[in-house]
Amino acid sequence: MKARQVIGFLIVLLPGALLLPATAAPHWTASWAASQQIPEPANSVAPADLTDATLRQIVHLSIGGKQLRVHLSNAFGTQPLHITAAHIARPVSPASAAIVAGSDTPLLFSGHADVTIPAGADYVSDPVDFPMAPLSDLAVTIHYDAAPAQETGHPGSRTTSYIVHGDAVSQADLPGAKTYDHWYQLSAVDVAANDQAVVALGDSITDGHNVITNTDGRWTDVLAQRLVAAHRHIAVLNEGIGGNHLLTDGLGPNALARFDRDVLSPAGVRYVIVLEGINDLGKLSLTPNPTPADHAALVQGIIGAFQQIVMRAHAHGIKVIGATIMPFIGSQYYHPGPANEADRLAVNRWIRTPGNFDAVVDFDALMRDPANPGQLVRGLGSDDFLHPTPQGYAAMGNAIPLSLFSTAGKKKSKTGH
Repeated sequence: MKARQVIGFLIVLLPGALLLPATAAPHWTASWAASQQIPEPANSVAPADLTDATLRQIVHLSIGGKQLRVHLSNAFGTQPLHITAAHIARPVSPASAAIVAGSDTPLLFSGHADVTIPAGADYVSDPVDFPMAPLSDLAVTIHYDAAPAQETGHPGSRTTSYIVHGDAVSQADLPGAKTYDHWYQLSAVDVAANDQAVVALGDSITDGHNVITNTDGRWTDVLAQRLVAAHRHIAVLNEGIGGNHLLTDGLGPNALARFDRDVLSPAGVRYVIVLEGINDLGKLSLTPNPTPADHAALVQGIIGAFQQIVMRAHAHGIKVIGATIMPFIGSQYYHPGPANEADRLAVNRWIRTPGNFDAVVDFDALMRDPANPGQLVRGLGSDDFLHPTPQGYAAMGNAIPLSLFSTAGKKKSKTGH
């Protein structure tokens, strides 16, 4: 047996073997992502509708590339999930099931058209040549032979998905399709690009509650548009979940429980913006007669969760940007009082204190009413006194300094990415 040293790698040759030149693997960066959860009954699909069914979903990429790969998820499935086929295409419109003629392209999984995803797992497609421009839309179409034992998805898509019976993955349109403003089994799209990504880890304010469906008007979308316009090669990944908490499960896993999957796992992540805590604060307002000790424990718990996020992110070379919690006095859901507002102010003081986060985005200062700092300012805050308006989301996305994202010192790709 012979051996040669080639560019720092040990190449072992069997007798008669031919030494071929090494080919560098592409660097992958996630361009789009969505946090996975178990859809609550109101946002799930009836099993009969996913039996021998085609599902077409549209996502809005942030950065572009010449190749891409798609992540399908069975993260909350209780049994293996068989996908008989998966295709990608360019959609005619974000609000239509029609695809551009000639753009339909099959995906393969380890060289096969179908894939069985183990319970609790994700599966990444083989790379496919499919050039995509920044800020472009991608249609992902999959066929189920049988409905998932338990659905995995993202209810807050703010984007319409389409379901018909039969195998229609390559059809140019899906007339008569049932429509759902949710995503299912789709967790990320990567592009072959030597770029970076920032994860927005948050709740419904990051997920985009009040954003008009099929308009891509979340604050993260506005940030992505600005980065592209400034020729900054940084993807924006929205990992918000409506009702999300730092410390307890809400309409999805708590932020600490999902941190590894949503922040550490996506390819190319170099930054994370953390906008969490308002639902933890609000939850205590629903508790009968909380004591001062309860309030102190909650503030301590929120700060402890932030410290955990910073520590775990830093271990992977990820810069952590803390976002202050916006006011919610007047919220029609939580009905917070002075003690809850004092908790919010205490947490925000910690967020703003230098050295706790690597940087701070002060959404509180941006969105509060100068005449009544415990409430959102009219026009940027909605009538529920909790969520921004579309104009408020635009203001948030425009307020983030692009200087927070340096193109120097790029994080090295993780193994396999």
